[in-house]
Amino acid sequence: MIRLDIPGFRRLALDHLVLDYNGTLAVDGVLIDGVAEALRDLSATLSIRVLTADTFGLAAQQLEGLPVTLDILPLENQQEAKWERLIGYGGLNCVAIGNGRNDQKMLRAAGIGIALIQREGGAAETVAAAHLVSTSILDALDLLGNPKRLIATLRS
Repeated sequence: MIRLDIPGFRRLALDHLVLDYNGTLAVDGVLIDGVAEALRDLSATLSIRVLTADTFGLAAQQLEGLPVTLDILPLENQQEAKWERLIGYGGLNCVAIGNGRNDQKMLRAAGIGIALIQREGGAAETVAAAHLVSTSILDALDLLGNPKRLIATLRS
């Protein structure tokens, strides 16, 4: 669990990390270098869940042996399915990270929603819905290991 008291924002007790896969953890279905190690490190503090339509069909193989729960979602109603899963995990007790239009509602409902703009880009609606924007999944995951960075960015 990560406890944060962010002045002018929220007091949080984060239990879950909810992640998109393609465009967030992976490019063209292949895990980005360094992500596996970062997820292993964070699993000591947070329960990690990956939500994806698995466009390239590689998510299970790429995440094999990592301390994550993988949910492959139907292609239809992705935004609603991701939001429903996040709410089921506790909503404000989650940090969510994603880049696509189907991540927008999930990021808005999370205790902290982080939008990414990496090689695949980031949907404008999702960036606008996020609490924070990062240009690297490794930087975004590193924020969770350095909570004072989150406080510095999100306080008002």
